[in-house]
Amino acid sequence: MQRPCHLGGLLCAIALATLCGCAKVGAPIPPALELAKPPTDLRATRKGDKVYLTWSVPTATSESTTVRHPGATQVCRSFEVAMSACGTPVGEVAASQFPVPAGKQKAANPPAKIQASYTDTFPLELQAKNPAELVTYAVSVLNTSHRTAGLSNQVKVPAAPTLPPPDDFKAQITRDGVVLSWTGILHEHEAPELRHVYRVYRHQEGGKTDAVAGEVSLSTSPLGELVDHSFEWEKTYDYRATVVTVIAQASGPELQVEGDDTPAVKIFAHDTFPPAVPSGLQAVFSGVGQAPFIDLIWAPVTDADLAGYNIYRHEESEPPAKINSELVKTPAFRDASVVSGHRYFYSVSAVDLRNNESARSEEASEAVP
Repeated sequence: MQRPCHLGGLLCAIALATLCGCAKVGAPIPPALELAKPPTDLRATRKGDKVYLTWSVPTATSESTTVRHPGATQVCRSFEVAMSACGTPVGEVAASQFPVPAGKQKAANPPAKIQASYTDTFPLELQAKNPAELVTYAVSVLNTSHRTAGLSNQVKVPAAPTLPPPDDFKAQITRDGVVLSWTGILHEHEAPELRHVYRVYRHQEGGKTDAVAGEVSLSTSPLGELVDHSFEWEKTYDYRATVVTVIAQASGPELQVEGDDTPAVKIFAHDTFPPAVPSGLQAVFSGVGQAPFIDLIWAPVTDADLAGYNIYRHEESEPPAKINSELVKTPAFRDASVVSGHRYFYSVSAVDLRNNESARSEEASEAVP
C-alpha cells in the first residue's frame, strides 16, 4: 500500500521558492541626467568694450559622477540684480573646445582644472543706457539634451562708457626720470557720478606683472605729462597709457573700468646723467705745532644714486690732478700731502653708482705758511 503524498509540504516549498525569486528583481533605476555641477569660480574683467570671462569646466555631475558627455556652455548677461535663469544667452562655448575628462582619478592625484574663457563685446548702446548701472554675468553648463543644473555664481561689471586712449604717447629718459607725454582729449563728463583719469602702466622686460607708473586727472588741457621716478636704471621697460572711468556709488567704494590702451612704447633706461655739481667748497689750513694739512668741506650732493666724490688739486700754472685713490663717501676731505710755502687750488666732483661724473665745483684755494 502506497503512502499518501504530503501535498501541504510541497505547496510550502513552491511558495518559498517563489518568494526567493521575487527578491532578486528590484525597482527600475532611472537613467542618469548627466547634469554638470554649475561652476562656482566665474570671474569677469572689463577692458574697453570687452568683458573677459573665465571659469573652471565642471568635471562632476550633480549626482557626484564624472561628466562623460558634456554639452555647450551658455553665457548669460542681464541688468537684473540677480538672474534666476539665463534667458537669451549672449554667447555659447562648444563642449568640443575642452577635453573630455578621464575616468575616476585617485584622491592623491586629482585631475587639473580645465579653464574656459569667453570674451563678450559690450554694446555701446548699453553703455550709454545708465552709466552708473552694473551688468551681471553668469554661465549655464548644458548636457547633450540641453538641460542644466542651474546658473554659475554671478559676477558684476560696470556698464559705464569708456573713453579712447590718448594719442601721440611718448617716453623720454631725462636726468629726473622717465618723462611720459601724450595728446589727450577734451571731454565733458557725461554724468555727475563719473570722473576720468589717465593711468600709465610700466612693464619691465622679462617681468610677469605690470606696475602703475602714475595717474593724472583728465583736464581741459589736451596735453598730458607724467614723470616716472620709480623705475630702475639700466633696465628695459614698456610703457602704455589708458583712460580710466571712475564711478561713484551711493554706498560702497568707487568702481573703475579701463578703456583700451595706447600702443606700448619701449625704452631702455640708460643712465648717462651725472650727479649735481658740488657747491660751497671751502679750504682751511691747519698745522701749528704739528704736520701741516688742509681740510676741505662742501655742501653734500643729494642725488639718490650718489656713490661719492673725487678731489682735484693743482698749483698755479699746473693742470688739476685727482688726489684721492678711492671715492670719498662724505662731503669732507683732509689733504696731508702739502708743503710749506705753497698755495693749493682745490675742486670737487660728484660720481654716481654708474660712474657718471659731474663737472668740477668752483675752486677754493689755501696757502701753507
